[in-house]
Amino acid sequence: MTVALYPGSFDPVHNGHLEVVERATLLFDEVVVAALRNPQKAEPLFNLEERQQMLVESMAHLERVRVVSMSTLVVEAAREVNATVIVRGLRVVSDFESELQMAQMNRQLSGIETVFVPTSPQNSFIASKLLREVARYGGDVSPFVPKIVSVRLDEKFDGAR
Repeated sequence: MTVALYPGSFDPVHNGHLEVVERATLLFDEVVVAALRNPQKAEPLFNLEERQQMLVESMAHLERVRVVSMSTLVVEAAREVNATVIVRGLRVVSDFESELQMAQMNRQLSGIETVFVPTSPQNSFIASKLLREVARYGGDVSPFVPKIVSVRLDEKFDGAR
């Protein structure tokens, strides 16, 4: 059985992430989606538990998908879930440079290969950082995120507007 790990901060999860997971389920026996704490990013909008819950609800329609949260190196997370491959989504060409570097480091550290899944054009511009900014200022992000995420963003920023 081939287990793939799809790691990310998912702050919040959006339709581009969902597309990558849906396509990964066509390639692997099981896809483990891991919400990770990323110390290189600013303080998250949603805590790890909130992100994990939104992922669970957003991916409930998918079989062979498991959601976890961790605060560790990606290669350690892969080992913990018995993943033999890491899945990463690519939106635009500029994503490739940093993703390639991470893939090469992960391979050197663990021998685990990375598979890149490009998103479709309708999702290529969606980024969690942009969604947070649009939602913070009252914009409608519902076309770009699962329903639960839209609701949670509204709750988070309702008092801030």
